[in-house]
Amino acid sequence: MHKAPAFLLILLLGFSVVLMAQDSSPDAETDWDNYSSELYVRGDQTFSISLGVAFPTLFLNNGQFLSHNIDPPVGGSGFLVYNYYFGPRLFVGGEAGGFVLPTLANNTIYIVMLGGRVGTQFVYGRFEFPLSVSLGMSWQNYLNLGYYGFYVRANAAAYFRVFNEWSFGLKAGWSWLPQWTNDSSKNVDGNFFDITISARYHF
Repeated sequence: MHKAPAFLLILLLGFSVVLMAQDSSPDAETDWDNYSSELYVRGDQTFSISLGVAFPTLFLNNGQFLSHNIDPPVGGSGFLVYNYYFGPRLFVGGEAGGFVLPTLANNTIYIVMLGGRVGTQFVYGRFEFPLSVSLGMSWQNYLNLGYYGFYVRANAAAYFRVFNEWSFGLKAGWSWLPQWTNDSSKNVDGNFFDITISARYHF
């Protein structure tokens, strides 16, 4: 997991290069006098990429707290997200991503998520605040053990619209990943929190 700071540094440098390239372009638009909450209309779309860190939080078995055995208690998080807007306040879309988490025994837990999402968005000047809920399927793998189930995820983000086509910001997510079996004594409700740096393309 020592590579996580390097990934974040590379991501930040990449954002800086994009910003400088856009700023030097003669076609870059700087007139935001008409920017308002009604900027989004039916048919507008966005695609975003997010990279950051994930933390295990609550692990429960029939209401009892469990130790998650994830150490250090931080891993990597990454998501690709597509949104289609029906208007300034409603969007639907899909997402693909997941977590990579280390364990006490120096092994790795892999969690892949693929699902649909619905959300709303609030705009203030150049700042945009999308909120969404996702539901989908997850694939979880640890050593030779695997589990296939569903997940529920809530997201909140804050973006700054730098150019017409690009906005950058931070996104936080809370994921509920249950592992339910025929033996209820082995059921686990896992909860993860992640925070990521995000770049969003508007088209």
